[in-house]
Amino acid sequence: MNLHRLLVLSLLSGAVSWTAACPAHAVDWPQYRGPSADGIAAATDGSIKPEGKLKVHWKVPTALGFSSFSVADGRVLTLVSDGDAEVLVALKEASGKEIWRAKLGSNKYRGGGGAGTKDNRGGDGPRTTPTIDGDLVYAYDAAMNLACFNTAGGSEVWRHNIVAEFAGRNITWQNATAPVIHEELLFISGGGPGESMLAFDKRTGAVKWKTGDEKMTHATPVIRTINGKTQIIFYMQSGLVSVNPKNGKTFWRAPFDYRTSSAASPVVENDLVYCSAGYGVGAGVFRVNDSDSPEEIWKTPNRLMNHWSTPVVVDGHLYGIYKFKKYGRAPLQCVELKTGEIKWSQNNFGPGNCILVGDQLAVLSDAGELVIVQATPDQYKELAREKVLDGKCWSMPAFSDGKIYIRSTKEGACVSFK
Repeated sequence: MNLHRLLVLSLLSGAVSWTAACPAHAVDWPQYRGPSADGIAAATDGSIKPEGKLKVHWKVPTALGFSSFSVADGRVLTLVSDGDAEVLVALKEASGKEIWRAKLGSNKYRGGGGAGTKDNRGGDGPRTTPTIDGDLVYAYDAAMNLACFNTAGGSEVWRHNIVAEFAGRNITWQNATAPVIHEELLFISGGGPGESMLAFDKRTGAVKWKTGDEKMTHATPVIRTINGKTQIIFYMQSGLVSVNPKNGKTFWRAPFDYRTSSAASPVVENDLVYCSAGYGVGAGVFRVNDSDSPEEIWKTPNRLMNHWSTPVVVDGHLYGIYKFKKYGRAPLQCVELKTGEIKWSQNNFGPGNCILVGDQLAVLSDAGELVIVQATPDQYKELAREKVLDGKCWSMPAFSDGKIYIRSTKEGACVSFK
């Protein structure tokens, strides 16, 4: 073996040893419902380890609202109410200490009311979650102001008022959808005739396409690849609308009812698309094919209603909080995706939210309990339960680097089981 080959092998061996010794970098939770916007933590991002004792790393005030946390590059971001405005707040991931805040639009709301801590009216405050993409963060507030800021210091990069510039049509309880990023584009709904679905250049804010005469709901759209086609699926008041993210051309439509408010996002597994809403609507599953009209697999009016708690799907089963307006009582359920059959049901969670970490669910009840549940269709298996927060908890948990980030209308916290 010559000297050159020995040197190469030595260098390769050293590189392998160094790689093995270095821990994997934590995967960020940069947007509503996580890295892939499906409520599922990345497989490389650790586990919850509920056999340990709950540790509260920090707890901070989060004034009003239902914005969730987004986590990236050592920062935790959310929207709160401050004076007469909604504001985007950046916190240090390690300590919860505020780094900067940036003003959005007015916090004058329609349809809320009350502080939301002693009644079930929810209260006022921001309804939407910021989206982080590299060195930029985006927020689409209740008054339909879409703004982009630098993550380092909160300086504003660009802004659009969707009502003023795009004939925006807000709805009762106002916008709750989060901005969606795919490659170089940012997507929202809410514009007027001919521009109800919009795509912007994420760095400049320039309009790239606009389409549709669809009225918005409170459901955040999702980017998914089905049958080889990458598409963005909007849940609009007419039903599901799938469009090509490159140009806004419609792929398919599926009629689905809308009454008063629909806030749970579509859920996709392979070629099946699940959607659900309250106010008597119920749930349904469609199979996407090569036509512009997906096949309806099943539909259940006034049953299997996800009020605003979008379920997660794994191995053909949905896990989420069901029922409508069952505050403090709504059950966590496991539902078979292909049939709508309820595999198990556990009451008294209320309309909180859940995510999936490994093979475990992290569930935040509306009363501020963090509950860890085994994600199996066989039976309900609770692994841990801790009361963590005061206030109304209707926000989605976040997970990054072994830590769970949760908030209420009063406070937010970073916790883990150690």
